[in-house]
Amino acid sequence: MAAKWFEAITGSFEQKKQYRHSMARIDALPDPYRSVARALHRYVLACGGVVDGDTVVRMVDGLADLWEQAAADHTPVREIVGDDPAEFADTFVQAYAGEHWADKQRRRLADAIDDAIAGAGPQEEP
Repeated sequence: MAAKWFEAITGSFEQKKQYRHSMARIDALPDPYRSVARALHRYVLACGGVVDGDTVVRMVDGLADLWEQAAADHTPVREIVGDDPAEFADTFVQAYAGEHWADKQRRRLADAIDDAIAGAGPQEEP
């Protein structure tokens, strides 16, 4: 019972194991793939807006898959990320379904507007 309570607060132990395994795969990559994968990891966690643990785990696993394959094929980094690495990273994040921070904020804005309209009474037409 204590484990379930602890996981409810800190997150799933299984997710943490999967995340650490994916990060170990990234850390095992040769440079420049390791450095690029770490930089992308930092960017997608800071700017990607993903709030769902399962999505984060799948995304980091996807990063590890991508860069392991690129290293195995000796694919040049710029051939993958292009001229705008931030655009590549943003597109990468969009490929993963799940709740993003912006989704939560969009709902919050819509709810606030609906509540304001409901509390204001009848609206006049301009």
